[in-house]
Amino acid sequence: MKRFLISVLLVVLSSCNKDKVVTNNQYLQNVSFSKEINTNLPAYNALTFPSNPLLITDAGAGIQGIIVMKAGSGNDYRAWEASCPNQYPVPCSRLSISGLNAVCTCDNFSYSIYTGLGGQKYGMKQYRVEVLGEIIRVYN
Repeated sequence: MKRFLISVLLVVLSSCNKDKVVTNNQYLQNVSFSKEINTNLPAYNALTFPSNPLLITDAGAGIQGIIVMKAGSGNDYRAWEASCPNQYPVPCSRLSISGLNAVCTCDNFSYSIYTGLGGQKYGMKQYRVEVLGEIIRVYN
């Protein structure tokens, strides 16, 4: 009986994941990066207000850029890959922002910037966010 309980406990513990970030997408590779965004700069000041998504296409920020948005009060930020999640990166596969949605210009699929979901096989690729005062760090 003890062996059974230990086995069950090991299975449960090994299946736990401290992250809600799902990065297993056959179309988008996992790139390692870290982008610091200073919200004191005019280009990024909109990120201090909720529901103002911003597309950042600086070199080294994701695959084709990142979309960052303050989702609520405090330090509730979301960051997503700016590549269409259901196709390989090509010139038309960079997402564009339309209100609170990200739209793939290749196929016009739309994804919520709040949830990353869009009714397709893969949702938007989410990145981790850390807020340190006026600096927002987006990384993978």
